[in-house]
Amino acid sequence: MPSNTQRMGRKPLALGLIAIAVALVAAGVVSRRSQASQVKEASTPVVPLVSVLAVGQSNSASLELPARIEPWARAPIYARVSGYLKNWNVDIGAPVKSGQTLADIETPDLDQQLLQAKAELATARSNLTLAASTAKRWQGLLAADAVSHQEADEKAGDLAAKQSAVNAMQANVDRVQALQRYTRLVAPFDGVITARNTDVGALINVGGAVGSELFVVSDISRLRVYVNVPQRQVAAIKVGDKAELSVPERPGKTFTATVQSLSQAINASSGAMLVQLTVQNDNRELLPGGYASIHFDAPLASSALSIPPSALIFNKGGTQVATLGKDNHVVLKQITVGRDLGNALEVASGIDHNDQVIANPPDGVATGDAVRVAAANTAKGKL
Repeated sequence: MPSNTQRMGRKPLALGLIAIAVALVAAGVVSRRSQASQVKEASTPVVPLVSVLAVGQSNSASLELPARIEPWARAPIYARVSGYLKNWNVDIGAPVKSGQTLADIETPDLDQQLLQAKAELATARSNLTLAASTAKRWQGLLAADAVSHQEADEKAGDLAAKQSAVNAMQANVDRVQALQRYTRLVAPFDGVITARNTDVGALINVGGAVGSELFVVSDISRLRVYVNVPQRQVAAIKVGDKAELSVPERPGKTFTATVQSLSQAINASSGAMLVQLTVQNDNRELLPGGYASIHFDAPLASSALSIPPSALIFNKGGTQVATLGKDNHVVLKQITVGRDLGNALEVASGIDHNDQVIANPPDGVATGDAVRVAAANTAKGKL
């Protein structure tokens, strides 16, 4: 039998174990209640907070578009005869005058063709002389009834054939001589050499394919500027209008361009009309083939609407915006963007003045989703 002292020592130990057990049970209950609360909060849908702006009126009175610069006239110089380049007189960037010699081509094969053609012509002329004297002699014999009319006609026919042969040989000589004139390459107009694709001793072949030109002469004293104007703005552009042209290599400087012609047709693939402008380039500051920006001071349609770029939604449905519908529910609308103004986008179709556009639509937003509207951004304002 345990003594009283032993029983008294076991009692505090039992009480401690009971206290630990009670603490563990209490901790489990509290943890379970906390987890249940978190699950309840997670199951409650979160309504996103959005900013809403009224559709703004586009007040831009200008039109800025990308353009490309081309020379007023551009002539690729191709070889009309085969041979070897004997020499060239001008290099890229050199100014040239109309008729100035650019290069000379050696044509040994063509030279031999000319000698052959001249020899054949000489033979044909000798045969013609003989045929002419024979035909004349037979005409005299025919007058004396020494030969028949048939034989006299045969000699006259032979004379005509020999004359035709002489004419053909003469034409061949003229053809080869005409080709020999192309051994000298000349500039067709005043301009600048913008390309040289040959060198002394290079084999020259007759060609006309892109990339086979020997030189390129460009008139850059005046330039053509081509720009594609969207269909919505074509009515504001007319022949004689002025525009400002700027290029990246001349920051801060603008040039005056004049509308010269309009294609009078809309390109089906781009939805724009090609417009040609001209600009003087007396100081050679503009470079043909370069990129430029054209600024028209052209009034735009008064019905144009604008939205911020952040309002756009791109998904499988196309280009859309989220608008605020009844009871703060989202309504997605598909739109057509007219042009990008930088800090705003012109909308060609899809929304009207009464729509309230969500400026920051949440990811994955769909028609019917509920949203909370930030009170500070519900006021109607200009974009």
